[in-house]
Formats: sequence, structure tokens, C-alpha cells
Amino acid sequence: MAEKRVDVSESTVDRELVFMRVFDAPRRMVWEAWTDPKQVSLWWGPKGFTTTVQEMDVRPGGVWKLVMHGPDGTVYPNKSMFTEVVPHERLRYRLSGGKRGGPAAQFEMTATFEDDGDKTRITMRMVFASAEARDENVRVYGSIEGGKQTLERLAEHLSARFSAKTNGGMR
Repeated sequence: MAEKRVDVSESTVDRELVFMRVFDAPRRMVWEAWTDPKQVSLWWGPKGFTTTVQEMDVRPGGVWKLVMHGPDGTVYPNKSMFTEVVPHERLRYRLSGGKRGGPAAQFEMTATFEDDGDKTRITMRMVFASAEARDENVRVYGSIEGGKQTLERLAEHLSARFSAKTNGGMR
């Protein structure tokens, strides 16, 4: 499958999806949840999905391979290459994946991590090669609802982790 590069220097409004959520956890903890493969496997993906992280090398040029397993047994292999890593601030990577036998999902993702008082705001921006590619991703993969559910699962993970940490490990 040939990878199509996305030019993010031009206006991308017609071919992007943007998700934003504020988490009740410090930025360092949110960053670690996003970049630690053991934690990623606990929350990544929509509700009902499980994720197997095969490789996660969080540095420019590093590869992130994971397999999402849908509740219906569908397998979604994904491979990303990190193009920018600014610790505790920004991750940028190019993703190529999709379900076996389905259309390719390809986009550039930028996730920013910002302080919001004592909380953390994440903004995820997925930029596709075209509006048609974005629309196909939404139609075939349910990426709008999937993105919301993934961030909801991250919030639940962080809440459990933060509460355990602030209660001295007791739940």
C-alpha cells in the first residue's frame, strides 16, 4: 500500500477531524499515558476494543505498530511513524492502517498537550489527503465517534490512575 503524504502547510479545514478534551490530570501523567505502550494498551480505541502494542519508539523516525481488535473480531493493524516529538507538548505522526480487507486509513495526526489550570487539554488533529479520504474514514471506520470514545477511555484510565496515585496507591 503506497503511502500518500499530507501537506499540512496549506489550509486543511475541509480534510481534517479535530478532537479536544480536558483531562483532570497533570500534563506529565497524560503524556505518559499516551507514550507508554503498557498504558496505551489499556485505553486506546473505541469502547469494546482491545489494543496490542507491538512496537512503540517515541522519537522522530520511530515506529509505532499496534493492532486494534474490534468487539466483533475484526482486526485493525496500524503502523505509524513519529515525525515530531516535543516531550509533554506535542506528538506528530503519519498513520497507515485500517481493517484487514478494508480501505486504507492514512492521515497525519498531531496531538498537543497543554496546561489548563491544573488539568490538561489535548487537541488531536487528523489531516487526510483529501476531503473524500476523510469522509471515507468517517463512513467506514466511524472515526468521529471512535475518536470521542477513545478520549473517553483515556479519561477513565487517567481518573483511575490519578486517584490511585493521590490515595497512596489505595483504591
